[in-house]
Amino acid sequence: MESPMGLAHFWNQGDLVTHTTAIILALLSLASWTVILSKVMSTWRASRSQERALAGFWSANSLPEALESLRHDDPSGIFAGLALTGAHAAQAHQQNAARGIGAGVNASEFVTRSMRSQMVNTQSRIEKGLTFLASVGSTAPFIGLFGTVWGIYHALVGLSGATQVVLDKVAGPVGEALIMTAAGLFVAIPAVLAYNAFTRANRLVAVQLDGFAHDLHAYLTTGVRVGGNVNLVDIGAARASRQA
Repeated sequence: MESPMGLAHFWNQGDLVTHTTAIILALLSLASWTVILSKVMSTWRASRSQERALAGFWSANSLPEALESLRHDDPSGIFAGLALTGAHAAQAHQQNAARGIGAGVNASEFVTRSMRSQMVNTQSRIEKGLTFLASVGSTAPFIGLFGTVWGIYHALVGLSGATQVVLDKVAGPVGEALIMTAAGLFVAIPAVLAYNAFTRANRLVAVQLDGFAHDLHAYLTTGVRVGGNVNLVDIGAARASRQA
């Protein structure tokens, strides 16, 4: 005769605490996988278009054309947002150089401040969801362990009235309670692995964004891209064409 042991039996024999713990783990797993799949798609789209977007930007014949090309080829907006912010800051400083904020700040410092603020916002955006994954990875095993401890306690309380306790009567409920620990690890391991992978991917994006920011800053303030070939026309002529 088959012993009525297993996940279904554990659920049926569980109380409110056991059920609540299992539901919390299920919700954490669902939420973490939603975040993981969402970030996989966004990271894949960004990495696939990044090289083409930057190449198109620097090979454009004018600044407006370069910005439009970057906006089209960078669906994530990581590099397009920075380029637009820097270009608008350079134009705003030129138009208001004799009054307002432009009177006390040179062009390089004004553009740097604007681009740094945009980079901070971009960094916060690409790191969205990582804190949740880290929290799931660190707390899910302990939630599962709590479920196991409570399940063992619940099983022992159920056996306390028995006149004779044999090993199979104890091993079954205890083994079922250990399912909660396994469930906690099942939730935590993918979250931790995804957190590490996305952190590394974001670090690479941050390095490339920083390099693009230096080249863009040099171009917007001097008209020359430092350390690279650029087809963009003189920055003064580009600004004049935008104002025309």
